Amino acid sequence: MQRILGVLGGMGPLASAQFMVRLTLLTPAERDQDHVPAVLWSDPRIPDRSAARLAGGEDPLPALLHGLRGLEAAGAGAIAIPCNTAHGWFDEMQAATSLPILHIVDAAAAELARLGVRAGPIGVMGTTGTLAMRLYQDRLADRGYECLVPEPEEMARQVTPAIGLVKANRVAEAYGPLAEVAAALMARGARAVVLGCTEIPLGIAAGPALPFPVASTIDALARVSIDWARG
Repeated sequence: MQRILGVLGGMGPLASAQFMVRLTLLTPAERDQDHVPAVLWSDPRIPDRSAARLAGGEDPLPALLHGLRGLEAAGAGAIAIPCNTAHGWFDEMQAATSLPILHIVDAAAAELARLGVRAGPIGVMGTTGTLAMRLYQDRLADRGYECLVPEPEEMARQVTPAIGLVKANRVAEAYGPLAEVAAALMARGARAVVLGCTEIPLGIAAGPALPFPVASTIDALARVSIDWARG
């Protein structure tokens, strides 16, 4: 029997839908039956992750665990979470389930290696919560990466508003500010830029391809999910 992938999504809904698209398009397949069996739990009611970590907002963990229980009941054999900031609760989620959770930062590292960038300085774009929790900086340091992140004014003026535009379905408007910040990180010495919020690849895809390596965490998570499903 083929392994069933559980996808804990809704953070945001468009990013989760795009993950399912990329999971399908990246799978080597000739027919329906070659694709990855998957169950998407898309719950946009999950409280805001950055607000919970930075501003005392509602804890998203109960809603995340509720989604995990739903995916367990649906027969999932592993969990993919196409939201970077939600991985701030990774340890609590993994402790609450016997299913393996495919860590998105590890997936990003595999994507960087696939792009030929195996160490050195890299740019990381993400939500304020992801960067404040040092999800990338700490986990990738052991692999030899030095993470360069946007300046606070770049976050406030460009990255955070652009993520909000994608969440509001105004995807094309997000391209300009996101592309500018990615280019600024490359100018500071990055060898590649990790799009460490799953809204950011949607904004970047809305305009011309960037002239340097970028690691989409949507594609990265899709690739490791396909590898898991194929054993």
